[in-house]
Amino acid sequence: MIELAAAQPFAYRFELAHSALVIIDMQRDFVEPGGFGESLGNDVTRLQAIVPTVQRVLHAWRAAGGRVVHTREAHRADLSDCPPAKRRRGNPTLRIGDAGPMGRILVAGEPGNQIVPALAPIDGEIVIDKPGKGAFYATGLHERLQSLGVTHLVFMGVTTEVCVQTSMREANDRGYECLLVEDGTASYFAEFKAATLAMITAQGAIVGWTARAAALTAGLPS
Repeated sequence: MIELAAAQPFAYRFELAHSALVIIDMQRDFVEPGGFGESLGNDVTRLQAIVPTVQRVLHAWRAAGGRVVHTREAHRADLSDCPPAKRRRGNPTLRIGDAGPMGRILVAGEPGNQIVPALAPIDGEIVIDKPGKGAFYATGLHERLQSLGVTHLVFMGVTTEVCVQTSMREANDRGYECLLVEDGTASYFAEFKAATLAMITAQGAIVGWTARAAALTAGLPS
């Protein structure tokens, strides 16, 4: 049993054999210039800043023998799984499915839809293409985790208040005990990240726990 005494709002305990590290949407369309995130008018350097921290945790988790799940927000080429309302939302200069500097925006298989090279999946890791904000919607992720005996999920990725929080709330409703790595997640808006961290841990970890990356890596077996 691993115990993170420094977690908020109180200690978080998990067994590595029954846990998975879930890295949400660290893909080029959100993190790099020229992608969907920038087309919405956002400063993508805020998201780029967490890549080294996410990489450190990922390497430590792999070295400890832990399971890893990567997600990508990705739609079919014909956009049949993208509701028109979603495509219209936000008045971006480039809409989902449009051709951008890294290929069609948020379309599976396109260069911009890939996970950034520093965090690329390796053989044996689960990669989920999700048509929605949450990792559990229309993906079969819950069934895969259940078959592996996973009960605890450690989250990192972007953006904190949208796809990360949505996935954590979905996981909470399915009975998983969830931890968010505070410095392994980011938002285009600092105040949105701060509010999300507060909401997650409120009322005795109503959604889950948070902890710093250093506390997590220090607790993992070498």
